[in-house]
Amino acid sequence: MSEASLSPGGLATLSCILEVVAPKPGNVHRGADFDDVTLVDFTTSAVILGNVIDGSVESSAGETVLQAVRANSKIVGTNTNLGIILLLVPLAKLVALDPGTLLNPERISRFLSKLNREDGVKFYEAIRSASPGGLGTAQQLDVADATVESIDLMAAMQLASERDLIAQQYSDGFQLLFDFAVPMIEYGRELLGGLTEGIVYAHVALMAKSPDSLIARKCGLEVAKHSQMLALKAVEALGSDGVKEPAVPQDDYWDRVSELDFWLRSDGHQRNPGTTADLIAASLFIGIHNQIIKPPFR
Repeated sequence: MSEASLSPGGLATLSCILEVVAPKPGNVHRGADFDDVTLVDFTTSAVILGNVIDGSVESSAGETVLQAVRANSKIVGTNTNLGIILLLVPLAKLVALDPGTLLNPERISRFLSKLNREDGVKFYEAIRSASPGGLGTAQQLDVADATVESIDLMAAMQLASERDLIAQQYSDGFQLLFDFAVPMIEYGRELLGGLTEGIVYAHVALMAKSPDSLIARKCGLEVAKHSQMLALKAVEALGSDGVKEPAVPQDDYWDRVSELDFWLRSDGHQRNPGTTADLIAASLFIGIHNQIIKPPFR
């Protein structure tokens, strides 16, 4: 990126911090912790991930993912960022390979297609080690039952793509982020007056577009669809066509965002839209590297 001399790991850390401090509904942020995980945990995880990425330039994507999960477990002690690791490591590897080239779905898909069985073994080990909430089982290529001989990472991602938004990104080169999430960050930034507001808007818009995978895994698809409906009401409060002028008062929108936030937090953090937050972190990485999202970051 020409705007600054951030390393791939530094950009990963910045993206994670920008994501977590923004007051996104249902998530930990600078004004809200969970009982068992805090903003300090997430910002610590951001630094760890950046250090692992920059310290493993010669390592494979699979090895880097596994190192990041192990380092996070050792220092933070809980799974704060598995989804972010899975999304940011391939992006950071691509940036490290050719810092001056823009990220795009074609480059990402080519990179992912070259992941081999050894990468798959490391990915599976990392996922098992992190023990993500509500993982459940799959009839084919299940993480818990996989043997070295049976692991086919990209086939597993393809099978899971209809029910898991992170797997979907692996299946189509992060197309959702390029086509929707990154533009929504910038649209929200312009409409609502700042990058933080743009991040919140993109988060809500993503929830409105697709039920959050983590909520669906932990609470069931109907609960995830209810959160989608509440998010859609917030987006629609800015106008059904989404093109109200910035000068129009945004009180109705923020009221709806508050209602969504209250409902998401009304069951401990079982309704935490964590997958959507992971997608926002990856979108920030893409947007900043591609010089769509430019400093100052406020």
